Amino acid sequence: MKTADKWVDYELLDATDGERLERWGDIILIRPDPQVIWRSGRKSPLWERAHARYIRSSKGGGAWEMYKKVPEVWSISYGKLKFNLKPMGFKHTGLFPEQAVNWDMYTELLSAMNGAKVLNLFAYTGGATLACLSAGAAVTHVDASKGMVAWASDNAASSGLKSAPVRWIVDDCVKFVQREIRRGNSYDGIIMDPPSYGRGPGGEVWKLEDKIYDLISDTVKLLKDKSFLVINSYTAGLSPAVMDYMLNETAAASKGGCCESYELGLRVTESGCSLPCGATSVWCNI
Repeated sequence: MKTADKWVDYELLDATDGERLERWGDIILIRPDPQVIWRSGRKSPLWERAHARYIRSSKGGGAWEMYKKVPEVWSISYGKLKFNLKPMGFKHTGLFPEQAVNWDMYTELLSAMNGAKVLNLFAYTGGATLACLSAGAAVTHVDASKGMVAWASDNAASSGLKSAPVRWIVDDCVKFVQREIRRGNSYDGIIMDPPSYGRGPGGEVWKLEDKIYDLISDTVKLLKDKSFLVINSYTAGLSPAVMDYMLNETAAASKGGCCESYELGLRVTESGCSLPCGATSVWCNI
């Protein structure tokens, strides 16, 4: 497991009884987490000082229960990167802090490349996009949600990257990849963070287990010989070993290089243990 342990503005304070207690800058939130199956008791006194708690509904979904005033939007930083946050439906804030492990990796990989072109698929609010831009790459940022792309653009502006070489594209990622193949385009790096389930802007249904292998196979066609490919997964059935197998059968089989797969984690302050938060698989031939 690789743990995102360089944060200053974010902290996983405690985790027990199906919930995690987190500090996002000065805002403390309680959110449900299905991985937290232990019942070790609430050790942090900050449980009683939380600004808000996300309560799941028995009918599906849920809502935020506000205990204190929470700004409509507030910001936290990771190094030079600045992210605008807000409490969203489905318990999210607009940022996955465990991905800081990979932001650091992108910086390291791109430091060995000059004028790299990176494609970020299912790019959400742009954490990976910002990391790549700050490392000097040109980025094509693609997401099916117009609102998420606008949010990512705002994050770039907040991070001083408004004039950086980036294309903001609202599109179905699978269709975009297929068009890029027909156009003959290629990239030095491709990053994807596909959802478990979703719909594209035209109502296209996306189910990860049914679509991911074909998408990886197509995406490999866009890679230069010396390049990298990163896949993030938050789907329980898609383990690091499964992703590693697919990358070996696609990218490594056609272009050489090597693969590495690992869990992502966040250190819990009260226990010192790490909470698993998804997985990443990397193919690299640089």
